[in-house]
Amino acid sequence: MTPSHIVSALQKLISISQPTFLWGAPGVGKSQIVQQVAQKLHLELIDVRAVLLDPVDLRGLPHIGQDGDTVWCPPSFLPRSGKGILFLDELNAAPPLVQAACYQLILDRKLGEYALPDGWTIVAAGNRDSDRSSTHRMPSALANRLVHLDFEPNLEDWTTWARSNGLDSRIISFLQLRPKLLHDFDPQKKERAFPSPRSWEFSARILSATPDRSEAVQIIAGTVGKGAATELSGYLRIWEELPNVDEMLANPEQASIPTDPAVVCALCESLARRASRETMPELATLAKRMPTEFGVLLMRDAAFTDPSIVQTEAFEGWAVSNHQVLM
Repeated sequence: MTPSHIVSALQKLISISQPTFLWGAPGVGKSQIVQQVAQKLHLELIDVRAVLLDPVDLRGLPHIGQDGDTVWCPPSFLPRSGKGILFLDELNAAPPLVQAACYQLILDRKLGEYALPDGWTIVAAGNRDSDRSSTHRMPSALANRLVHLDFEPNLEDWTTWARSNGLDSRIISFLQLRPKLLHDFDPQKKERAFPSPRSWEFSARILSATPDRSEAVQIIAGTVGKGAATELSGYLRIWEELPNVDEMLANPEQASIPTDPAVVCALCESLARRASRETMPELATLAKRMPTEFGVLLMRDAAFTDPSIVQTEAFEGWAVSNHQVLM
């Protein structure tokens, strides 16, 4: 399932307090999706890294009560009231005894004398066995009480998220040109650094914070790997040689349109950042002069920058001319 489908599914499952497990390769953004859902539903989120726990951390410590009986003191991180999501991250990487403690919490919503409040839902996540991560087999009885969702990265969803969070536009544009590099993980290679939605987020922040392109690429190589960083380096050289956007908007009928697909892709990102109701006629003219696929890319990205442009006469005219592509 794509991230947007995961978000939709989680909202429905949380509404009925159904425990859920998200499966996905390292770095695809499982934890972030749970955070997004919690924010969208205005729910408290308690993030528990199950792999770091000992069984006693969940059950709590015993003490002698007033009647002489042993009473267990549950840990303070477990919720006592309100509504929210109890997120058990890396659950299948936790030792079997910790999984056994979580087993009762998931199945019975209890842990010894502790009871999970009615307004809380348990969501867990972990890597797949095929990813060669450090995982333990999940007991069948526990697996049978969970809804299992397989997480697959999606460029359109990641791009929407990246723009909403102000990530460097050069990374976004590069991945639109090389979508297969959004997540390129091969467990057989045992690489320390590889492209993933998470590592591209790191790369975007590194690039924004490091003015020197050569230095930035060297650091990014330690984030997404040397191969992806080398391709990015070539793309950044293209970005630096882009036509002047102001000059193109000033004379959209005569402005020279590059022929190199990589240059046009980078240009679309730069032009889209200037989108507004005032610049829409010029953008529509430039989009009509580009190859169809890049014209669509420009107008789609422009609409993300300023959604109001879809109500302009220029956008409507372009959409009518390209209705066969948009259908």
